[in-house]
Amino acid sequence: MRKMQKQIKLINRPKGTPTKEDFKMVTAPIGEASEGEVLVRTVYISVDPYLRGRMNDTKSYIAPFELNEMISSGVIAQVVFSKSTLFKKGDVVLGALPWQEYSIANENTVRKIDHTRAPASAYLSVLGMTGLTAYFGLLDIGKPQQGETVVVSGAAGAVGSIVGQIAKIKGARVVGIAGSDEKVKFLIDELGFDAAINYKTQNVAEALREACPNGIDVYYENVGGEIADAIFPLLNNFARIPVCGAISSYNNERPDLGPRVQGYLIKTSSLMQGFTIGNYSPRFGEGVSELAGWLKEGKLKYEETITEGFDHTIDAFLDLFKGKNLGKAIVKVSEIEK
Repeated sequence: MRKMQKQIKLINRPKGTPTKEDFKMVTAPIGEASEGEVLVRTVYISVDPYLRGRMNDTKSYIAPFELNEMISSGVIAQVVFSKSTLFKKGDVVLGALPWQEYSIANENTVRKIDHTRAPASAYLSVLGMTGLTAYFGLLDIGKPQQGETVVVSGAAGAVGSIVGQIAKIKGARVVGIAGSDEKVKFLIDELGFDAAINYKTQNVAEALREACPNGIDVYYENVGGEIADAIFPLLNNFARIPVCGAISSYNNERPDLGPRVQGYLIKTSSLMQGFTIGNYSPRFGEGVSELAGWLKEGKLKYEETITEGFDHTIDAFLDLFKGKNLGKAIVKVSEIEK
């Protein structure tokens, strides 16, 4: 009799903020690898805000999840059986895999990682998509210069926390916006931000004017909404705005309305550009190499909020929209075996 495993499926299109009722945990047999495939055991699962958009049946830069099918995201896994010449039992791999305890993966859809260079979970955070999103969005679009002012929203999150540190490496003054006093303290004391604002307890517009006396040269956008509205009046000439995300509106049931930005962009000759990390896939090696170098030199720190147990994967995802994570949110499903 074949061994069974747990899987998580999307059973409803969420209306507003997702709830546990939108998901279902089921059991199913573990598959068997064919030629050119590997059977892998899930070690870490990445939970990310962008997954919320894939739960809507709307056109986007990536296909929506199908109802009654498994959700997938970045996963670190260990090979337990191989019918591939590229991988052997015990290899630790990274890929976009379903939310289940075991997966069958084609040898061309996963890549081996060196978890002796950094902890395996780092390949879902600082050395993974979030670190690369911070790296390319800030440096290719934001282009921070020595002495400029860089503001980051969602600054204590997986992407924002890396953005601020890279901006400091480039010699900028960095102001972070986050949602608790604990996160504000973390940004200043641990990550070296020059200032930080608690948007839940402070008047963001007033706090930004005080923290950015020379205006704003780069705004790394993770949040949107009223926080973004407070940024535009402070833009300097030729400011740059990389638009990575807008988590404040992900669960809105109606279109998000706010001040019109065109006038601010015209008056300051500013650039506002959206992007997705897939735009930079040919350059991932460059980004990982640079990030790993800064990590080794002690110039870059990273934080992870790790939730233990596959059964808590849905909770970890829902907690993203409550601001409970510090740094990258990850679910630990199993141990790496030697």
